[in-house]
Amino acid sequence: MMRGRWTRLGGWALPAVAFATAALVGCGTESSPTPAATLERPTQPPRSPGTERMARRLAALTEQAIPGKNIFLSEMRLERWLAQRPPENVVQRANFEGRIGLELLRAGRSSEAVARLADLLDLVDDPAHGMRKDFRRQVRSQLAIAHLRVAEQQNCLNDHGPEACLLPLAGGGVHRKRESTREALALYATLLTSDPEDLESRWLYNLTAMALGRYPDQVPENWLVPPRAFESDYDLERFPNIAHQAGLVTSGLAGGVVADDLDGDGALDLLISSWGHLDPLRFLHNRGDGTFEERTREAGLEGLVGGLNLVQADYDNDGRLDVLVLRGAWGGSEGRYPDSLLHNLGDGRFEDVTEEAGLLAFHPGQTAAWADVDLDGWLDLFIGHESTGPERHPCRLMRNLGDGTFEEITVAAGLGVVGFVKGVVWGDVDNDGYPDLFVSRLGEPNLLLRNRGDLTFEDITRTAGVAEPRFSFSTWFFDYDNDGWLDLFVAGYASSYLEASAVEVAAEYFGRPVTLTTARLYRNRGDGTFEDVTVATGVDRAALTMGCNFGDLDNDGYLDFYLGTGAPDFRALVPNLMFRNDAGHRFQDVTTAGGFGHLQKGHGIAFADFDGDGDQDVVAVLGGAFSGDGYPDALFENPGTGARWVTLRLVGTTANRAALGARVRVDLRTEDGPRSIHRVVSSGGSFGASSLQLEIGLGRALAIEAVVVAWPGGEEQRFTTVPMDRVVLVHQGEVEVRLWEAPR
Repeated sequence: MMRGRWTRLGGWALPAVAFATAALVGCGTESSPTPAATLERPTQPPRSPGTERMARRLAALTEQAIPGKNIFLSEMRLERWLAQRPPENVVQRANFEGRIGLELLRAGRSSEAVARLADLLDLVDDPAHGMRKDFRRQVRSQLAIAHLRVAEQQNCLNDHGPEACLLPLAGGGVHRKRESTREALALYATLLTSDPEDLESRWLYNLTAMALGRYPDQVPENWLVPPRAFESDYDLERFPNIAHQAGLVTSGLAGGVVADDLDGDGALDLLISSWGHLDPLRFLHNRGDGTFEERTREAGLEGLVGGLNLVQADYDNDGRLDVLVLRGAWGGSEGRYPDSLLHNLGDGRFEDVTEEAGLLAFHPGQTAAWADVDLDGWLDLFIGHESTGPERHPCRLMRNLGDGTFEEITVAAGLGVVGFVKGVVWGDVDNDGYPDLFVSRLGEPNLLLRNRGDLTFEDITRTAGVAEPRFSFSTWFFDYDNDGWLDLFVAGYASSYLEASAVEVAAEYFGRPVTLTTARLYRNRGDGTFEDVTVATGVDRAALTMGCNFGDLDNDGYLDFYLGTGAPDFRALVPNLMFRNDAGHRFQDVTTAGGFGHLQKGHGIAFADFDGDGDQDVVAVLGGAFSGDGYPDALFENPGTGARWVTLRLVGTTANRAALGARVRVDLRTEDGPRSIHRVVSSGGSFGASSLQLEIGLGRALAIEAVVVAWPGGEEQRFTTVPMDRVVLVHQGEVEVRLWEAPR
């Protein structure tokens, strides 16, 4: 399992969008690895020539970064501000000090920010200076969040525990060092006394009161978030955050995650990114005993920094999973960073082959998806880019030539998509065997593009009825009702990334009208059209969703999902949300029951059975956009339900080796009669990558009657001797499955 990071802005106007910097820290838990998890590791692993070139390229781009154009380079911009002489004019000086205070906060120098903003508050509160009321409120609000950030650093970072920042704060989430927390509460009380309708301050007052152990009894009734607002719809057993015990002690900013067997020993490893210019990729080897060991250096990844998202695939059909690293998101003109294609050499070692593969380009973006578009047995790649104003960065479709290289066929395929693309996913929406493409664009209609089967696509968005929401983010295809047709989830977001705040989310908890764009859930009717079932299924929730993914929490055979939420502003402390699928009818909020309501920014999410016990655990990459908003990642361990399960590892022969896009139906015998469960081999959502092995909950099944696999390319196979509660290898063309002894 793991974690993520994010933050929000607010306050004094600063330049447009870009990147961030932060350091990650990590160490492994000492434990004797199982024989299956033991690898021979070189003491001085050399970096490949391609990796060396990419490392130098990234270092040079970091040197050229312009803090005046990149709002997330707080430390670099702060140096310039501090070198300036304060203006003599009192109003200009107030603005000058406010900007420095804000930059100190964003850079993680929170105590200095408190001191600076406290002096500024004395200045602006002096009646002799005649400062505007709204400016005084702004300073007081910034000082309050600076105090709260100091409290978070003291209690949630320096004294980190598994219950830290889990909403509603209780037990280990209550602060032990309280001076800054009390200061923040007093400031929010002052803000609310003058304006009780300030929903953001009301929300943060409640969170701060929780951190002091004063919620709900000591919160004034007219400011109180009703405790019932945090109640779950279903009594799911709690998933404890065991990241530290498991040796997952990575900490950083917004980033992605791949949860899969990256070193070929059968256990699911982790690759984690953090988007800062200097933040390294982190490879965590699964020892096979429930713990992880960092092997970043041995993996040959040193120097490959940055990356907001990751997605895996076996692009060269050698049986080893490769990884694409995506860079430059939110950067505009400062986001011209290259992606990295990491070729897996085996035994947990990688080389950067971006240039050799023909993928080297310089565009901002964070999303890409693999699929065998032409069913030739080789995985092709669609990469989404972000276009803003005059900065035009068309998306790219790269066809795999089968020799380790790719050619661009975007224009010929009719896929010259332009927009601020935040999510792309493949899915066969019409069951014709060819993968279709969905593109999520922030600020304009989304696109559903049907694969004609001849390497060309047609836009069927209007007839399918899936253009909304206009302000969208992450997305995925899944069969939530098990009817054999892929449905579509599209996460909503705010109209402005930099101005997104907790207000819209807080409104829902206070029972106020919600203006935030909600997600959309589209049910596939099977006739080329989709039905909007967002309200009917209970998915119409206010959520600033960024990273998200789906899986089966309770092994009942229905897919649940987790939303990693947040925004760059430090005040955007809103919970990540978990929803349980109630037999394909509705989705139940199980956030607080399961212990998933993390308040820190949520990014890459992955569901995976890390300990090989048959149920899915959940990793969440936590941390914000600004360099001072880092946070430890989370690993939520599944407590188990006793339900039956099967894990299928598909191996293609004429189909692509990883069987990406294969459709699977599991026919069951149950006490209530026959039942079928439908799955597709994929990494899940567009921000966060789950394992490509199919971890399928079978509920209270009595037996598996058959497993039917529709391989990419059209071949269908039926297997009738598949056991339950085992990991099973399914090879294309073989008449029987094989059993796999997974390390635990």
